Amino acid sequence: MSLIATLISHPADRMVLPDLAHKAAIATGASAIDWLAENVACDLQLPANAEPHATETALRAAIGDLPVDIVVQQAATRRKKILIADMDSTMIEQECIDELADEVGIKGEVAEITRRSMNGEIEFEPALRQRVALLKGLDATVVSRILATRIKLRSGGRELVGTMRKHGAWTALVSGGFDVFAAPIAAMLGFDENRANHLVEANGRFEGSVTEPILDRVAKATALHAIAADHGLNVGDAIAVGDGANDLDMIHLAGMGVALHAKPFVACEARARIDHGDLTALLYLQGYRHSEFIA
Repeated sequence: MSLIATLISHPADRMVLPDLAHKAAIATGASAIDWLAENVACDLQLPANAEPHATETALRAAIGDLPVDIVVQQAATRRKKILIADMDSTMIEQECIDELADEVGIKGEVAEITRRSMNGEIEFEPALRQRVALLKGLDATVVSRILATRIKLRSGGRELVGTMRKHGAWTALVSGGFDVFAAPIAAMLGFDENRANHLVEANGRFEGSVTEPILDRVAKATALHAIAADHGLNVGDAIAVGDGANDLDMIHLAGMGVALHAKPFVACEARARIDHGDLTALLYLQGYRHSEFIA
């Protein structure tokens, strides 16, 4: 099966210029350059004997330190029928639990636990329980204020979800965070479904616990299996995107697993990594053109 290489920059930077594309084509022996978005993304049609690792090495040497992402993959299987996405620091720019902790003046303490958990230094479940316990007594109404004033959608998210849905894909937001955030954020972005942990409340305040079982890295992979089965598909038909260690099982399982602006440990493990582009990069690596995007 033939390989294709995709060069992608952040749409605000527009770093994939014609000279760079031609340089990359020469370095890989590509037979053609197919522009997906002018100065933002292009495909290189690679020779029949191309090898993924050698191709990526040649491309990184040609591109140097320019903020351009590279994905080398099989051309025939690149278009996916399922999107399964993490929420915190993936579809949004924040970690919701850290924003909740800020309400009780312990954001720094909780953010450090979050960082260590997402980088795989400590297990997800005990880290989640530890952080949630620190929120005991917090007024649950703060969620609406945080959503309105602090949560920012990552650029390209609406285009990613809308375009894949337009072309028949099923889209699922599957978060190790909390449903009080996941449900409204999924609605903002247009996801078909969402799954997340549930913070226990009593008398309008958080109790410092979550409903069991916890949605962790294993549960994310289980969700992918279930979603695929429900739609008569297999996990190879999915593109999975996340940034933390608790996303790795679904990233490994999916036909295309993407680490987006991820922790170093996760980026090294993923089949594809997007360090510079926004969420529209996931459309370009599936071969969508900018003219096909749905906002």
